[in-house]
Amino acid sequence: MSEHFREDTRAHSVSQEMITQFLDNLLDEGVLKFEEKDKIIKANRTTAKKARDLIDKVMNKGDEVTLILHLQMKHLPLYKHLCQTCDCIYPVTSKSIKNRVALLITNITFADEKYNRRGAEKDEENMEELLSTLGYEVVKHTNLTAKKMENALDDFSKHPKLKETDSVFVVIMSHGKLGAVLGVNHKPGEPDELKVDDIYDKLNAKNCRALVDKPKIIIIQACRGKETGSALVEADDVAVREIDEDVLRFTHKEKDFIALLSSTPHTKSWRNTFKGSYLILFTVDVFQTNVLKDHIEDLFRKVMKRFEEGKELPDCRQMATKDRCTLTHHFFLFPGDLKQ
Repeated sequence: MSEHFREDTRAHSVSQEMITQFLDNLLDEGVLKFEEKDKIIKANRTTAKKARDLIDKVMNKGDEVTLILHLQMKHLPLYKHLCQTCDCIYPVTSKSIKNRVALLITNITFADEKYNRRGAEKDEENMEELLSTLGYEVVKHTNLTAKKMENALDDFSKHPKLKETDSVFVVIMSHGKLGAVLGVNHKPGEPDELKVDDIYDKLNAKNCRALVDKPKIIIIQACRGKETGSALVEADDVAVREIDEDVLRFTHKEKDFIALLSSTPHTKSWRNTFKGSYLILFTVDVFQTNVLKDHIEDLFRKVMKRFEEGKELPDCRQMATKDRCTLTHHFFLFPGDLKQ
């Protein structure tokens, strides 16, 4: 938890009356029963113990969203107090929201015209609008070589707002291959590639200390190969699923990341030349509909669900993929300023 967040917490006092009022709110909305509220008050003498018991009780009910929304919007001092004892959510404050910043890179026009990405301008427009709505200042670049994309990431890792932000988004949209995003000078025999690993390296704990313990959300719209994402199966085969061993290594050097990639390894991503990429279309729609109630992993899961349903892509298949997730808490975006 950052130092400025601790200072904000010390500036507010949390009283027994404040917790009782909050318990009454949860009772009125049916989140708690009267006997549960009464037990929390009687069983815990100190404010800290009441707060801890309250967190445990509501989380056990699976109603963490109700709890967090109430705290964020109506009981900010109590929210800040509870955040110090709760490991379930990343802290968000009005100050951190005002310092949100995102990097948006869109490659549309390439040196070799056959690679031009028709409809990608809609992706840029839609994603910039979404990020702005979520409270992020958007640092936007268009039509970059791999080297210039690397430079843009380097500059972004030094952005003055990173020290006070609660999170960042990095959105890169271009052509791609497995493990790389292509720059606008890419040609057969003349590769112009930014390694996906370089994105993580620029923002990890070693190279960007300002983002330590803060969510770093990466969205990449790019092919990861040339194969189609579909296969014919017998009806009985659908129920047979093979679970691979988890081989992702967790290290503190790369922590608090989550990425949403537009397709599975070795497969294509699809784009509507009038509306834009399906990943961006689905992401914008899901976030606009669910951002007030879902944390980032659930939002990404709902985007993937849209691909599974396949209603908008009847003649082709594509499956977005959550990748390299090292989030240790839930991250709720809470667009808009919090009440003080």
